[in-house]
Amino acid sequence: MTDAQILLATAALVAFLHTILGPDHYLVFTAMGKARAWSLAKTLRITLYCGLGHVLGSVIIGTVGIVAGAQLVALVEIEGLRGSLAGWALLAFGLMYFAWGLKQAGRSRRHSHIHVHQDVVHDHEHDHHTDHSHVHDVAAKRSITPWAMFIIFVLGPCEALIPLFMYPAAQQSTALIAVVAVVFSVITVLTMLACVAATTIGLEKLKLPTTGRYSQAVAGAAVLACGVAITFTGL
Repeated sequence: MTDAQILLATAALVAFLHTILGPDHYLVFTAMGKARAWSLAKTLRITLYCGLGHVLGSVIIGTVGIVAGAQLVALVEIEGLRGSLAGWALLAFGLMYFAWGLKQAGRSRRHSHIHVHQDVVHDHEHDHHTDHSHVHDVAAKRSITPWAMFIIFVLGPCEALIPLFMYPAAQQSTALIAVVAVVFSVITVLTMLACVAATTIGLEKLKLPTTGRYSQAVAGAAVLACGVAITFTGL
């Protein structure tokens, strides 16, 4: 194998491994898709957009840096800063979504009211979620959740791409930079899609006990856990 072929094969392998070993690349989408009752197609579509934003950020920074003759250490520092921002953003998003989920669970708690109509006394059950279902239906259509996820993933860098593949490729040819970037990006996004599909379908087949009105809070907790793992363990 030539040096270029070895570089491309390694880029594909690392792209696959860095996605598989980073649960934030897929568990976030599985959890949110389950909580918000997205279809598998919609969940995968959102994963695709976020995955493209994830890889393109690093590709653009690496390309501009190489063309401008920037030092590799400077680009690595930029990617490190992006990684920190993405980790904190994911943590904050998960925390806020968890709190919102708990609030929604409280509003969905059923309780009864006693009413007296002349000589008739009766009670009925209701919850404060269904009382305002029309409001939530509108809010669901205008949900900012996919946009928040997209922004977070745009911030998140592919740490290995620039120092391990784009810069070495630049030592051989400009065309190789593009090919390496495409291979790494395609494998990363395809692996994200495959993992999201597998975990989503797997959860459906396992038929785990439903979390009911706490489903949103559980999804927020899953995202929060990913944010904590990235921020404090460098996962």
